[in-house]
Amino acid sequence: MKRRLLALALLAAPMLACGSSTPEAENPDTKATETTTTNAAPTATPEAAPTATPTAAPEAKKEPSPEELKKAKAAQELAADRAKWEAEAKAEDTRFTPEIHAEAKKLADAKHASLDAALKVVLAGKHRVPKNAERDKYRHPQETLKFFGLTPKMTVLEYGPGEGWWTEILAPTLATQGKLLVTTTDPKGPADARSTFYGQRLVRFLDRAPELYSKVDRIVIDSKSPKFGLENKVDLVIVMRSLHGLHRDKLLPGFLSEVFKALKPGGVLGIEQHRAKADADPDKSAEQGYLPEAFVIKQAEAAGFKLESKSEVNANAKDTKDYPEGVWTLPPTLELGDKDKDKYMAIGESDRMTLKFVKPKK
Repeated sequence: MKRRLLALALLAAPMLACGSSTPEAENPDTKATETTTTNAAPTATPEAAPTATPTAAPEAKKEPSPEELKKAKAAQELAADRAKWEAEAKAEDTRFTPEIHAEAKKLADAKHASLDAALKVVLAGKHRVPKNAERDKYRHPQETLKFFGLTPKMTVLEYGPGEGWWTEILAPTLATQGKLLVTTTDPKGPADARSTFYGQRLVRFLDRAPELYSKVDRIVIDSKSPKFGLENKVDLVIVMRSLHGLHRDKLLPGFLSEVFKALKPGGVLGIEQHRAKADADPDKSAEQGYLPEAFVIKQAEAAGFKLESKSEVNANAKDTKDYPEGVWTLPPTLELGDKDKDKYMAIGESDRMTLKFVKPKK
């Protein structure tokens, strides 16, 4: 009997030594480690009590920085603008019937004896976006272009054509006897860049009616450092409501220097710009879309231009220039939507200076 009990005890010893009946507790916060087993018999020394591993406090949610919030807002606004543009572009594609294409070709093929003769038919053309024609009462295209001295035989550079308001007037006017060049940002740039969106918008506008716009030269520029690559080749450069952005981005002197180089001696720089109050700080007013007239004249003269004349054709005494969203509070943007819409529509578009500068012949 004693031998039997001794044999059973010897058989049980290795099983107790392997420790397999007491697995390690899991710790999800650390990487699991391997356990080394031995054949040593257990000793009488008691094991130390396990020490509790502190649990890490949950990491506090990081608040987005002002720069991240700004980028997120810009991305949201760009997506909304793209969606709106896409809907409007599809509608305009549909509106351009074969009959409108035929009329547009006829416009582009015509030779006009004078600017008045050209604009008489061009301004009435069905190729114009309907909402654009509705703005003639604010923008006075015929009077403005006559003031700048445009003729159908000129080479013209349009800076910042936007959605093509002036392009749809200039292109058919210059198609047979003159030349139109327009600046554009790169339509193949980063998808999240607003400049890419602007480039793509212009491409779609020009490609919609090749009979009108196929002869228009597109000059791709870097909006942060605009260069035209032209020298003494242009008769007229027009810059419509763009100088505030150039000043805000500290690009105005360099831009005017590029324009000066592009113009032939005796060539004209035509400027239309939202006009700030005479005593306004240009840095502050530019953020609202406006610039003081005296400041614009001083900048152009510093670049070598001579002011030839001024026009009040685009003046608007109702413009108080003190709106919540700057000049974009007024039509056509109406940044506040339906809020006080009737009030801003009654004011109309902004008060604008219209200036004609000349590059001296020598």
